[in-house]
Amino acid sequence: MEKIPGLSPKTIDRIIEMAWEDRTPFEAIETQYGLKEEDVISIMRREMKASSFRMWRKRVSGRKTKHLNKRGFIEGRFKSDNQKT
Repeated sequence: MEKIPGLSPKTIDRIIEMAWEDRTPFEAIETQYGLKEEDVISIMRREMKASSFRMWRKRVSGRKTKHLNKRGFIEGRFKSDNQKT
């Protein structure tokens, strides 16, 4: 597996955790780690088994909660203690 430059294994694990969370939008990952959705997808593809990656992509593709501009709500969001903002 190729390592992502500048990201520690702990950071990569946290990015994967956030990407799996249904209510954490890609914009939150970008704000916290400076990674665009395409970068997150690339990390997920490299770090996960192929079958797990396909299952994740199928689940998040088009999901409103993964994109702030598609969400119908802002208040009542869950905020992890690990989240910076």
